[in-house]
Amino acid sequence: MKLFGTDGVRGEAGTFLTAELAMKVAMAAGIYFKAHSKTNKILIGKDTRRSGYMIENAIVSGLTAIGYDVVQIGPMPTPAIAYITENMRCDAGIMISASHNSFEDNGIKFFDSCGDKLSHSAELEIEKIYQNSELLQDAHVRGKNIGKAKRIDDVIGRYIVQLKNSFPRELSLKNMRIVLDTANGAGYIVGPTVLEELGAEVIVLHNKPDGFNINDGCGALHTKDLCESVVKYRADLGIALDGDADRVVIVDENGEVVDGDQLLGALGAYMNDRGTLKGKGIVSTVMSNKGLDDFISQRSLQLFRSDVGDKNVLEMMKKEGINFGGEQSGHVIISDFAKTGDGLVCALQVLALLIETKQKASAALRPFALYPQKLVNINVKVKKALSEIEGLEEKLKELDKKDVHHLIRYSGTENKLRVLLECRDAKKMNSYMDEMIEFFQKALNA
Repeated sequence: MKLFGTDGVRGEAGTFLTAELAMKVAMAAGIYFKAHSKTNKILIGKDTRRSGYMIENAIVSGLTAIGYDVVQIGPMPTPAIAYITENMRCDAGIMISASHNSFEDNGIKFFDSCGDKLSHSAELEIEKIYQNSELLQDAHVRGKNIGKAKRIDDVIGRYIVQLKNSFPRELSLKNMRIVLDTANGAGYIVGPTVLEELGAEVIVLHNKPDGFNINDGCGALHTKDLCESVVKYRADLGIALDGDADRVVIVDENGEVVDGDQLLGALGAYMNDRGTLKGKGIVSTVMSNKGLDDFISQRSLQLFRSDVGDKNVLEMMKKEGINFGGEQSGHVIISDFAKTGDGLVCALQVLALLIETKQKASAALRPFALYPQKLVNINVKVKKALSEIEGLEEKLKELDKKDVHHLIRYSGTENKLRVLLECRDAKKMNSYMDEMIEFFQKALNA
């Protein structure tokens, strides 16, 4: 059984992601981390899903059974787990979250001792250990070697300090009115706290998690309430986090959502103007808009494209010596302050940009025009290899001849095929998208 998807182990809690699976995955990961252990401590955090109780206790059981000591810090954003894991000198960190998914799902994300997400090879090694029943059984310890667990409730302060340090010290959010949607998720405490401590007037939406309302009609994927509230309260900016606060969506003062690629371009240019952008470039993914390429090249910078996933973005950033990158979906990495996508770090940089340039969000965060682009998710019965789909190669060559950019890939967690098309002519793009949808529905659902 394949455990790891695009971002950790994820699936429906109680069916795929059972207590038994969580305990075995924890044991397998613990065995892997013990080979490099320095402190024999592993940190665990989670978002606000009800199933987090079940999964957390199962993970604690698995880790202590093989001799690990566990530090539990409760609901905290994913980037906080990455930061605190390194800060507390733990061998590893574990985040229990299914990010932007609804409450029925949950997931397990791993970080190494440096706060970095695991490489693909490390995930494969953990999967191998998971499949080795004899190795798992032999890893059990007895007596005084059994690990212990303790809960610490005050580490949120460490993360708050780190967030505030990412905001230019000479600036203040005084006289800024901000609407923040915390998605009833992991950022429901830390988000408002940081913005208020930096001087902002904050109107908070969806900050009363009950275990089932995470991402429910709110947050980064559902911005209707946020857009309406920005206009209602005459706010300077709207900020929407997702369930584990590693993603952000920005809404301007007119109640309009800012495109993720335009946000990347604006922030990249701002960092370059301030002299803080390293590597003379930024990293985005293969899904980013061609308009971003044009804008970045006009500023004598280079745009590097990675595979989808903030982990892949970060790997390319390291390879190219770059400190800024992200995905159009709202995962933005500023590696001077975070080891993974951090919605609050990104939001603070946006606010600094607005203050320093003395511009409204509607002007500052849309520095270039986007090419017309369309993404469609097609439900499929079977994930047949794209190379085995008869007639697909000819279809793609036809798109290339018509100067239609295309990206086709399967979802890592769902039975869906994602089809992205982009070109200067929207009418032509929509026509080709209709053809591609019909083609794949016949090829994959016959």
